[in-house]
Amino acid sequence: MIDLYTWTTPNGWKASATLEELELPYEVYPIDISTNVQKEQPFVSINPNGRIPAIVDRDNNDFAVFESGAIMLYLAEKTGRLIPGDVKGRSEVIQWLMFQMGGVGPMQGQANVFFRYFPEKIPAAIERYQNETKRLYGVLDGHLADREYLAGDYSIADIANWSWVRVHNFAGVGLEKFPNLKRWLDQLEARPALIRGAAVPHQTNFNNPEEEAEASEANKKMITK
Repeated sequence: MIDLYTWTTPNGWKASATLEELELPYEVYPIDISTNVQKEQPFVSINPNGRIPAIVDRDNNDFAVFESGAIMLYLAEKTGRLIPGDVKGRSEVIQWLMFQMGGVGPMQGQANVFFRYFPEKIPAAIERYQNETKRLYGVLDGHLADREYLAGDYSIADIANWSWVRVHNFAGVGLEKFPNLKRWLDQLEARPALIRGAAVPHQTNFNNPEEEAEASEANKKMITK
């Protein structure tokens, strides 16, 4: 059994969607990040960085893993699924996983903040992070021009990037100029396991104005703390 500590964010979806795809039994512990509970005990004893997601593997002496990418790698290696066994194939998956962690996540995350949540509108900051997000989307789009998935077969690399690209509109970035990326996204959005993973710990529809407003208020509180 896996204990999953998470919330409705792209990084949270990376963990829950991976668990769903791997069909591992897990129990969800919602961590409402708008309350800052993630910065308090007992959660920081699991993740000293005070961020979601985190897991505890009860079948492995209560082994705790934090950082979404590290969680994905741990679960893939635990099961021998969603990552190749050969050195080259494994490296390709990890490269695109790191591409999301080092590029798409940080840049799109800042685009989200400056486009929607920051107390004042700073056009230069909004443009800077939206443009960098678009550049990274262009890399994904070009790579997907002649392949179905990012690194050979469907893998944790796809799940990681999907978790962020699926909320592109939240950063004010469209996919009109990225047809290959849009095709890939639509394909992944139809996967039952990913649909279930995106509903953990509860369903969130960022195209719904009311829920979007609630999420915006919650994030404004986080920025001012």
